[in-house]
Parts: sequence; structure tokens; C-alpha cells
Amino acid sequence: MNFKKIFRGPIVWIVIAVIVVWVGSTLLTGSGFRQITTDKGLELLKSDNVQSVKIVDGENRVDITLKNPDAEFGKQVQFYYVTPRGTDIVNAVDASNPADGFDDEVPQPSWVLSALSILFPILLIGVFIWLMLSGMQGGGNRVMQFGKSKAKLVSKESPKVTFDDVAGSDEAIEELQEIKEFLKEPAKFQAVGARIPKGVLLYGPPGTGKTLLARAVAGEAGVPFYSISGSDFVEMFVGVGASRVRDLFEQAKQNSPAIIFVDEIDAVGRHRGAGMGGGHDEREQTLNQLLVEMDGFDVKTNVILIAATNRPDILDPALLRPGRFDRQIGVDAPDLKGRERILGVHAKGKPMAEGVDLEVLARKTPGFTGADLANVLNEAALLTARSNAQLIDNRALDEAVDRVIAGPQRRTRVMRDQEKLITAYHEGGHALVASAMNHTDPVTKITILPRGRALGYTMVLPLEDRYSVSRNELLDQLAYAMGGRVAEEIVFHDPTSGASNDIEKATATARRMVTEFGMSSKVGSVKLGQSSGEMFLGRDMGHQRDYSDEVAKKVDDEVRALIEAAHNEAYQVLNENRAVLDRLATALLEQETLDQTQLVDIFADVKKLPPRPQWLSSDDRPLPDLPAVEMPLKAPIDGEAVDGGVGSEPTSEGQRRARLPRINPRPATA
Repeated sequence: MNFKKIFRGPIVWIVIAVIVVWVGSTLLTGSGFRQITTDKGLELLKSDNVQSVKIVDGENRVDITLKNPDAEFGKQVQFYYVTPRGTDIVNAVDASNPADGFDDEVPQPSWVLSALSILFPILLIGVFIWLMLSGMQGGGNRVMQFGKSKAKLVSKESPKVTFDDVAGSDEAIEELQEIKEFLKEPAKFQAVGARIPKGVLLYGPPGTGKTLLARAVAGEAGVPFYSISGSDFVEMFVGVGASRVRDLFEQAKQNSPAIIFVDEIDAVGRHRGAGMGGGHDEREQTLNQLLVEMDGFDVKTNVILIAATNRPDILDPALLRPGRFDRQIGVDAPDLKGRERILGVHAKGKPMAEGVDLEVLARKTPGFTGADLANVLNEAALLTARSNAQLIDNRALDEAVDRVIAGPQRRTRVMRDQEKLITAYHEGGHALVASAMNHTDPVTKITILPRGRALGYTMVLPLEDRYSVSRNELLDQLAYAMGGRVAEEIVFHDPTSGASNDIEKATATARRMVTEFGMSSKVGSVKLGQSSGEMFLGRDMGHQRDYSDEVAKKVDDEVRALIEAAHNEAYQVLNENRAVLDRLATALLEQETLDQTQLVDIFADVKKLPPRPQWLSSDDRPLPDLPAVEMPLKAPIDGEAVDGGVGSEPTSEGQRRARLPRINPRPATA
């Protein structure tokens, strides 16, 4: 328990103030009389031991001083009575005939208690307002300091992250290394007329290491590093965000050279004018102040703003222009070598078995980000500890990859034998069609063990990194996506709902082929449908249709034709390799999981699908008139003139066609 933090809070002081007020009032009002019952008080009045009596009006109290102290109550006692018995009490006091007589007292209010009764409620109200304002500020004891920056200054004592801890982003590290040199040796660059970059924007998918790169810059640069989130600028009070921006940059300028890092800058840097409000809302005022501060830098200030976002498309253009964010560095998912180095970084400090090969693991994880790879090794370590083992082996790593891709295995889900049989043929259909295609990646794993929301899955992974996909590869994806549904139709003649996700993915791929990739001969190479510029309307409402109903019908027909063609190809493959399908399903029922080495033997005699005819999108269309292009045959030497015959306007259809690449015509497919 942090006692220092507790004693710095206002709650302790409120409790102490209440105790002090209570003790003070007790001391001021205490008279030293011992309280007794009314019956006992009347009994004492009848005795001869009464020295003096005082009746306090308004409080219905009688104070008695005895001649000789009582063994039980002492010398001074008091008791209370109800108003109807007031006459009896007065008569009893008269009859007691005290030695010093009796007195009637009308109590006067104490000025101390009166002052406390007025000041105490005011004090409570003040403390309540203080707590409320401190809570709005995000906790802490700062009162009425809304405009102060909430950035955290990275101290030298904090654990340092260097560029050696970052792998898989060589280009980004190279750019940021130059930023470090700018801050350490500004004179070197100013001597050749170069100015320091004012801003660096790191953008890329989530988990690729943008924030880690910023931490590495903080550890390498050795200058004050201010870190803040984009959401920390915006509060419920108008003008607070702009004031915090001013205060942040003022602090950085006073401690220059310095670096300011704003994580998730899209929270404050969204496109202006896209919301429902006007130009005076709090977020836009904060963005305007940020634009002014970035563009108002002195050349020799040596303050650099580094920002990170995974939504660069929604940032305001004024924020992205040169002079503000001079450099925009993309941080993408790592390639094969990058994944291997990232795994090496995260494997440090973990006991790895001798047979573990990180390169093989990197090949099994295409498309994984740095966060995914870190999660794989962490899951493997957790599985190793759970099984009371000492070394992380390949079994734990394979299970960790499966957990990251498809979720944890659901051992409590018990399937009926018929469901197991259907799942085995379903996954076997996927794998068999994928192995029979000519442009698909190898099948690396099949399992019928429930994992996540799936009853089983087939893993098809590429052997190398790819950055584009051909039409034939997409058609192969459609075919083996439909392979599970077709296998159910062929074997059981009664398809199940297990193929719903396959159909959803296949339909989405086919629609993108038609509307985005231009891979339909009937629709053509056009982009259909545009995303709206209104970033606040949501992902679905922001999409608008910019084509007619006739074109929409063509799109639907083409999507259906692609799905039907994929269905027919899967049907052909499974019919020609029915014996292989039965053998594969039997092996799955026996072993539940098959890896790549086992699948090689099963797929040894698979009959491949014949190659598809070459597809030409414009083979039957008239060529458009091409403009004249001046293209010299060779570069001029010493002022030598170049003939412009090749670049002259073609005079015939044959000449225009001769300028295009020659492709042997083949029948086009739908």
C-alpha cells in the first residue's frame, strides 16, 4: 500500500479536521458532571447531601453538587427530565433545601460553536468542489490547472529502449537514426544549409512497433523526451486542449533540443469540417493550435514532433504537408528476415530447446506483426510453464501459433461421431482442392479439433512473402474455399451450415475482384464504389454507390459466376480424387491433426487441375486512340538531333496495335 499517496490525498485531511472539530467542541462544552438517571437524581435531592442545585432552562437538565462525594458517581452529577415533569422537579429542588441554594440558568450560545456551525458547512462545500475539479483533471492534486500539459517527461533513470531492441523495421530505424544525429550534431547539417525536420509521422497497422520506435528514439537521443496521447489534449472544457498544446511546446522549447511524441494523433488530428459541429468545437481548436505550434518553430529551436497513428487517411491535410510533418515513415508488417530477427529479440531471456529453429517459425507466421510474434513466444512460455517443462520446444511454439491464429483449443466441446465425420470431410475438401490447384500455397496443417469458433481449420501458408496476388491465385483461393462445402455435397448430399464463413469470405473476395481489381471481362477495369470523406459517419455509412442499377446487376452476376466457377473446379478435383479424399478423412478421424510431412504422403498421387485458359480483359474491345508520345530511339550526343519518327502519330490501326505488347490470343474465360 502506498501510504505517501494516501497521506497526500484530501480524504485524510478531511477526517483529521472532523476529529479536531469534535474534540474541540467536546472540550468546550464539557462541564465535568457525571450523568445519572432521573430516578437516582430525585433520590439524591431527597437526601441531606445536596450542596447546590442548578436548573438549566431549555435543556431540561439539573446539575447537582454534593456535600460529600458519592462512592459511585462522585461529587458532581446531572440528570435530564421531560417537560411534563418540570413542576415535580422544581418542587423536589425546593424541598431539598441545598446548603448553597439553587439557581436557574438560561444557556447562552458559545461564539466558538456558532462560528464552527457556520464555517464547517462552507469548508465541506469547498472540499467537495476541490475533489470534483481534481477528478475532472484526471486525478491528482492539481487544482484549476486545466491548461497545463499532461505529457510525461522520460527521465534518464527510466529503463532505456534502444534501436538494438527494435527489429524488422530497418528503413524506419535508418530515418530515425538521422533524427538522432540532427539533435546531437545540428551544426553539421546547418553548415550545408539543411534544416532540421519539424515532424515525423509513423503510420502503419496496429502492432507493428510504432510506439516502440519512439521509445527507442528516446533512449538513443539522450535529450528530453515528452510523451503524451492524442486523447489527453481534449477535455470537456473549451480551450483546454489548445492551452495544453501551448504549454507542451513551451516546455519543450525551454529544454531544447527535445522530442515530443504524440501517440494516436488521429484522436486530435482528424480532418477538419468532417464532424457534425462547426469550426469552434474543442477538437478543431486543439488541432489549429497544434498546426500553429508546428509551423511556428524557429529553425534553430531543435524540437521535433514524432507522432504515431494507424489511420493516416483521416488526418487533416494541413497536418501532413511539408513544413509540419516533413517525413512520413511507413511501419508495415515485417518480412521473413524481419520476423526472424523479431523472434530473436523476444526469445532473449527465454529457455529455448535445442531443436527450435526461429527461421522455420518465421516461415509459419506470414503477415504477423511484431506484437503477434511477441504474443506467440509469450504463449509458448505460458504453455511450457503450464506443463511443468523447463524448455520451450517446437510443440509449444506450434500450439502458440495456432492459439494466436484461431484461438485456444476447446477441449470441453464434445462432438458427435457424425459431426466429426462431416468435419473431417469438410476440412479434407479444403486441403485436397488447395493441393490440386496450380497457383496456391502448400497445405501445412489440417485439424478437426475445435478451436475458437471453428470446428476445425486448414492452414495454407506461403513459402515466401508476397506483396501482390494474381487473378489465378485469387481463383484458386475461391476454389479451395468452396472445397469444404462441395465435399459435404458429394459425400453426404446434405450440406451443413459449417461452410457459412467460407461462403462469406469467398463472396467478399469475388466482389473485390469485380469492383476493385478489374478482373471481370464484363464489368471491366473500373473501380466501383467510393469511400466517403466523412470520417465520423462510420465505416459502413461512409461507403457510397456511384454506379447504376444495371451495373449493379452485372456485378452481382459476375460475382455469382466466379463463385459457380470455383464450385465447379472444386467439384471436378474432388470427384477425380475421391479415393484421396476418403484416405485423408480417415487419417483425420484417427489422428485429428495432420502436419505437412504427413500430408505429403497422402497427396502423393493427387491429380492436378488442368491450367486455366489465359484471361484477356480487352482482347475483344476496340483500342482507343492513343496520343502522340515523343520517345527518342537514343539519347542525343553533343547536340545531335534525334529522329522523331517513332514518336510521331500512328497513321493506321495496325501501327497502333504494333506499339502494344504482343500477346497470343486465347479463348477468354467468363
